[in-house]
Amino acid sequence: MRVAYRLAAGRDIGEARAWYEAERTGRGGEFQRSVEALQRLIAEHPQAFPVVTGLVRRALVARFPYALYYQPVDADTIEIIACLHTRRRPGGWRRRA
Repeated sequence: MRVAYRLAAGRDIGEARAWYEAERTGRGGEFQRSVEALQRLIAEHPQAFPVVTGLVRRALVARFPYALYYQPVDADTIEIIACLHTRRRPGGWRRRA
């Protein structure tokens, strides 16, 4: 299955990566690798994660307090709509769905 990112989701990831990198050198790369590993898991098993509403599902990023929110676009494509901190803007993905 192909995974696509909305521009806003890409910005979310970039901002989080920059923040972690500013906190400790190399930590931003760790965050990025965790997101990429989760993306691969979503692509392989898109139904494995819980539905939050409608077709939108949420998958938690390992070792970081972030979640990827995604939905199917068609039979072959999943779209990541947001990557948000789990304790900030908990409903922030709703305006993007």
